[in-house]
Amino acid sequence: MTTQELTPYTHQQLAAQPIGYWSGATYRAVVGRIREELATEFLTQPHWWILNHVATAPARWNRTELAAKLSAYDDLDIDFDDVFDDLLKRGWMTENTSATLTLTEEGEAGRLRARDRNARAHKQMHEGITEEEYVATLNVLRRMITNLGGDSDLPE
Repeated sequence: MTTQELTPYTHQQLAAQPIGYWSGATYRAVVGRIREELATEFLTQPHWWILNHVATAPARWNRTELAAKLSAYDDLDIDFDDVFDDLLKRGWMTENTSATLTLTEEGEAGRLRARDRNARAHKQMHEGITEEEYVATLNVLRRMITNLGGDSDLPE
């Protein structure tokens, strides 16, 4: 992939831009690209979140605890029970007698395919951006969140 050139603007023009617009436009572009990649596996972001949490802690999560944790990231008003049911119906996950969740081999294979697709999307997003620039951008956004009384800590 080649890095596309940015249209040049003066410092003053850029400094006058509304952060709400640009953070929203960035969100829509980034999340749209990730959702596009997940859709190739017929997954949504909540599917992805569940698969990753269950993969990193097999038999740790039950539906209620995991849905409560993930609801903080939900901007789509997701019915997590529908997502759990879908993954169980696909055979990607099992729910044992104590109601904890574990990925199956098929579920782990699907998660890894989706991870590889998402890695390509992340690589594209980061083209032409140094690690220092990326970290500085996150710290600016974190400062704005803190200034507005929000939680700027890293997600768990």
